[in-house]
Amino acid sequence: MKVAFHTLGCKVNQYETAAIEQIFTDASYEIIDFKETADVYVINTCTVTNLGQRKSRQMIRRAIQNNPNAIIVVTGCYAQTAPGEVLEIFGVDLVIGTQDRQNILQYVNQLLEERKPINAVSDIMQQKDFEDISAPFFGERTRATLKIQEGCTEFCSYCIIPYARGSIRSRKLSSIIEQAELIVRQGYKEIVLAGIHLGAYGKDQEDIQLTDVLQALKDVQGLERIRISSIEATEVDDRLLEIMSSSDKFCRHLHLPLQAATNEILGKMNRKYSVEQYANIVANIRKRIPEIAITTDIIVGFPGETEELFDEGIQWVEKISFSDMHIFKYSKRTGTPAAEMENQVLNTDKEKRSQRLNQLAKQMKHEYNQKFLGKSLPVIIEQPWGQRQNEALQLFEGYSDNYIKIVVEATPQEIGTMVSVKVDDIGTEYCFGKIEK
Repeated sequence: MKVAFHTLGCKVNQYETAAIEQIFTDASYEIIDFKETADVYVINTCTVTNLGQRKSRQMIRRAIQNNPNAIIVVTGCYAQTAPGEVLEIFGVDLVIGTQDRQNILQYVNQLLEERKPINAVSDIMQQKDFEDISAPFFGERTRATLKIQEGCTEFCSYCIIPYARGSIRSRKLSSIIEQAELIVRQGYKEIVLAGIHLGAYGKDQEDIQLTDVLQALKDVQGLERIRISSIEATEVDDRLLEIMSSSDKFCRHLHLPLQAATNEILGKMNRKYSVEQYANIVANIRKRIPEIAITTDIIVGFPGETEELFDEGIQWVEKISFSDMHIFKYSKRTGTPAAEMENQVLNTDKEKRSQRLNQLAKQMKHEYNQKFLGKSLPVIIEQPWGQRQNEALQLFEGYSDNYIKIVVEATPQEIGTMVSVKVDDIGTEYCFGKIEK
């Protein structure tokens, strides 16, 4: 039997797909490319925006076109929030949401015996336990994701995720360490910690928090890098910074979603900090860990964002300064308070503001990269460089600990290894260097 997968959305979804792949692998299924003809297709969906839902539906229909006789399984956030809508798509056999994926094979076997559509979506708001499914293998990637937390109760006004993921649930520390050791045995050097609201880890348990996880992972033999995927700035305290600065295993990189750079828009978003508070936290981080990369998310064109507010936000972004920014044009998400707010921004204005912010992001990224010209950085070689100009050279790319993408001359045997690279040429998207022998 052959099974194919397609994943939309975040690192948590990527982890969960890898875990589901392992379930099918253990049952002797052959995993093939999504474009090929499979007996079972699993689409792990996203529902963050209406566009995410539309893309999810497109991939479901593409699977059905690939093989009209295949079993079509739909999981993830879109499946969780709209199971009836998903089941109405002709050809969908199983909808399973964001919980109970450990039972997915049982449902598939049931469908092999009798093809009657199954709605296996449970009430996510009633879930109290972390779904502990193992994902030790991530294909040819050189970084592994480790999901340690589930759920969110922040209810930002633009976000549907609390309704798709439920309340906060944390993975047991013993399970985290066991999974990390399993990942290392598979040959991975770097683990990226992921969660829906990572900084909330442990709030549903007694006497444990994210810093305890970091402290324990530091002692895992063979693990060379630990990276925090995304965390709220207000959850970065001195204890976390103390642990991060105590070992070279911790990447000098924090992704701190800002979302908006004015207090008025932050209030409309139901974000629980001020831009001044955010800036002070970043300043403290840089004081404790010099040269750390601070990256962020920014939403432009949120309802009520005037040109004057956008200009004010630009000034704050320049003052804080980031090594990289992910910029999103606000998109209505049906079912969220923001979708019903007055003073929606024109798409043309969103596009102009996005372009302006993207230009600033490139400038700040280049300025950050410039600091490392002539310096040595640890780099894990990941893959051949897709833009190589000289086929006589074997050029490969990888990330430094502070999330700079660096291109070096290397060999295929060095993929997955950590090397010291001296940076000798600075760009915006890529920097270039030589491996120090």
